[in-house]
Amino acid sequence: MRWVLVTAIAPVAWGSTYFVTRHLLPPDAALWGAVIRCLPAGMLVLLVTRRLPRGAWWWRSVVLGALTVGGLNVLVYVAAQRLATSLAATIMSTSAAALIVLSWIVLGQRPALRAAAGAVLGILGVVVMLQPGGGEADGWGIAASVLAMLSSSLGFVLTRRWGADIPPLTMTAWQLIAGSLVVAPLAIAVEGAPPALDGPALLGFAYVILVATAIAYAAWFTGLARLPGAVVGVIGLLNPVTGVLLGVWLAHEPFGPAQMVGLALVVVGVLAGTLTRPRTAGIEPAEPAGPAGPAGPASPGPASPAAAELRAGNRPRG
Repeated sequence: MRWVLVTAIAPVAWGSTYFVTRHLLPPDAALWGAVIRCLPAGMLVLLVTRRLPRGAWWWRSVVLGALTVGGLNVLVYVAAQRLATSLAATIMSTSAAALIVLSWIVLGQRPALRAAAGAVLGILGVVVMLQPGGGEADGWGIAASVLAMLSSSLGFVLTRRWGADIPPLTMTAWQLIAGSLVVAPLAIAVEGAPPALDGPALLGFAYVILVATAIAYAAWFTGLARLPGAVVGVIGLLNPVTGVLLGVWLAHEPFGPAQMVGLALVVVGVLAGTLTRPRTAGIEPAEPAGPAGPAGPASPGPASPAAAELRAGNRPRG
């Protein structure tokens, strides 16, 4: 439950990003918006970890950063500017099912029935929450949301597969910086100079840099390293719930009986999915030293300090 609560920081923070982007950040600056948001956050985390990629992790960081940072944040920026907060967040909620399916295909983590049922129930809940009015359905905004969901889901599963020996904070720094550097040339070529930022925009970027990016990505990658993909996917349903509640509270979107029923379904779905114990015939327990890598599940039990240092790329001391 400790790792569930830590992981939950990410979807709650990301759910608030839709409102902040729509109401505080400059419009028509999706590319620069992603760079301004992610590059300072990545540099901040790198100052803490003080570790650069080695070997294959140079190209892996670029691939993962393009999927989970560059592509995701550009597309979310577009979706947040074109769709109502609740609608954009709800479309992204389908990442719960995508993570379960991709974790099964890529990692061999067959989800427990309760975890799969929790994801389905949670998605049904967010759909019910939007019934009275989810905002105008802009085609480009919907397409951006769907592509953002697919990009991030694939990137997170590949992070789990490749990053068994990489600490979550280190993974956060590498992907944030690499994803930003992928987007920066496009921002210069397409949008020209960075946008002028007024007071609200500076406040909005300060929030998304520190809370919704640096802290949120660190919490999410920690969850990916400690919990099965199916459970992490269900926790991600807190993203649309946060988006809808902020839309109701701050943007005065409707919240009637249907929203209350939908919110209850999401809560039940999250609890059903996160409180499920992994089965030995399916997904591995959450307590091994590291997540499953290309060669299979990590070895159970505590690792020696020397082995931990070797995995971190350091020579043993003493």
